[in-house]
Amino acid sequence: MVNDEPENRLEVSISAEVEMGQYANFASVWHTQDGFVLDFAVITRPPQLANDPSSGQHFVSVPTRIVSRIRIPPSQVFELMKALEQQLTQYENETGHK
Repeated sequence: MVNDEPENRLEVSISAEVEMGQYANFASVWHTQDGFVLDFAVITRPPQLANDPSSGQHFVSVPTRIVSRIRIPPSQVFELMKALEQQLTQYENETGHK
């Protein structure tokens, strides 16, 4: 059986502003009914000991600022996971870091 459908090829472009990227040293992943949200953040100041006024308990406060929020549909999470796994394996092979 011959497939007469042409293959899809994404032609990706990126603006100069986005091309440089954003530095992030923290990530948070959460979901809603409609999809998954990836928040990338940067720690803005050193962690400090703080006190919770309602409970009186001490905790370490880590001030962060979200630098990018990405929303993806559930169907894309599997593709993202596969791509991350492939890139991590390639990185480990190239650098020897595991």
